[in-house]
Amino acid sequence: MTSKLEQKEAHHTNGVVLPIVAGSIDCLSSPDREHLVESSEFLGPEEGGGVEVVVIESRANAKGVREEDALLENGSQTTESDDTSTDRGPEPASPLKETSFSIGLQVLFPFLLAGFGTVAAGMVLDIVQHWDVFKYVTEVFILVPALLGLKGNLEMTLASRLSTAANIGQMDTPKELWKMITGNMALIQVQATVVGFLASIAAVIFGWIPDGHFSIGHAILLCASSVATAFIASLVLGMIMIGVIIGSRKMGINPDNVATPIAASLGDLITLALLSGISWGLYIELEEKAYVNPLVCAFFVALLPLWIIIAKKNPATREVLYSGWEPVIIAMAISSVGGLILDKTVSDPNFAGMAVFTPVINGVGGNLVAVQASRISTYLHMSGMPGESSEAAPRKCPSPCSTFFSSDVNSRSARVLFLLVVPGHLVFLYTISSMQGGHTTLTLIFIIFYMTAALLQVLILLYIADWMVHWMWGRGMDPDNFSIPYLTALGDLLGTGLLALSFHILWLIGDRDTDVGD
Repeated sequence: MTSKLEQKEAHHTNGVVLPIVAGSIDCLSSPDREHLVESSEFLGPEEGGGVEVVVIESRANAKGVREEDALLENGSQTTESDDTSTDRGPEPASPLKETSFSIGLQVLFPFLLAGFGTVAAGMVLDIVQHWDVFKYVTEVFILVPALLGLKGNLEMTLASRLSTAANIGQMDTPKELWKMITGNMALIQVQATVVGFLASIAAVIFGWIPDGHFSIGHAILLCASSVATAFIASLVLGMIMIGVIIGSRKMGINPDNVATPIAASLGDLITLALLSGISWGLYIELEEKAYVNPLVCAFFVALLPLWIIIAKKNPATREVLYSGWEPVIIAMAISSVGGLILDKTVSDPNFAGMAVFTPVINGVGGNLVAVQASRISTYLHMSGMPGESSEAAPRKCPSPCSTFFSSDVNSRSARVLFLLVVPGHLVFLYTISSMQGGHTTLTLIFIIFYMTAALLQVLILLYIADWMVHWMWGRGMDPDNFSIPYLTALGDLLGTGLLALSFHILWLIGDRDTDVGD
């Protein structure tokens, strides 16, 4: 028994002091002890004089190591934490040990991929704005930011939620993986159907208020187009997201850096193509087969109970199913205001050239802020649970200096993401120009106004993200479920508003070389 007591030691891992472990050497070294085992007994006087022995298998220790290592296993990350000493202080170490170079390297390719996706979406919008359905049912323009914003409301939230789950070891076994996939896929189908329906109502209202004209046929057309587009796009993008996150984990890449931009890279293009095709097809059928539109609505609404039942079986998605509607619905309303701005601006022949740039500036801003929000959320999840008081989650509003110029990893990533704006947009503008897209000539003054709008948009979004994620965390809300919908919707509103303002100023100062309305 003396040999047993000599082997007592307190382990420090991730700032947590584990209980004293007592037992034989054979017991401690057994590889088969995978479950938490807890037992206590008082030794007799002859065996140690009433010393209580607590045997606790340190599975929590192993899990903590897995959680921290999830973001450190990339080969391009720094080796500042190579010290293998287990004697650490009680303060948790930062789980994100990435340099500016490694962050930029991981974000660059997905960012460019997402940007080219938004360029493609802009080219599509530039073409379809001349279709009959967009000319005679102009409320479809209001649906564009709202439905494109679904990638922020649903797909990016899904990507952030699954990235965090993967990083903290909740998707390591096939059973956990399958449970996470089915629950989250069913959840986004519920959200997509409901949000698509509400977006169509918002489009009808915003289209009716200025003109005072209401058409029941157009209203049903908007409803059918919106619900069908939201459902199909979320199904396709959700499956792509799951594949991206699983692949990222196997390749040793931080999913937070790649999942959300890739969600957006195909999200805008797929959603806009579906909206254009579905609305065009239903518009053709509107005159001769009026029953098709309400039938489409009824079909997708009838599937709601099935998705609700599946989502309720998963505890994580059950919570979001009950409490995750506020950010999604409010974000949809914010994006719809941006859609109203787009509708009124593009409908004016003087500003028809704005259509091709709107998905680009909105998409780039939303992609960058989604990456930052997902990274901050993962960082906070490493230190505890939402609502827990910690130095990592300050409740006060941060200063711009602490957001962009401090030495912590989140400030470093904010600087990297902000520095990507100008070179990224230059590449995207050149791509649009080389493909002869839009109705706008890229003059120097236009590029200056455009870049000013883009930089101001991203600057505001990154600062709001730093405040909002920490504020939600301090209030006990999971930022993965609540922050990204608000941020991407604000990105849509800021991007559309600033771009429209730039086009109006260019028109007022008489920059005829820009040909904003050619």
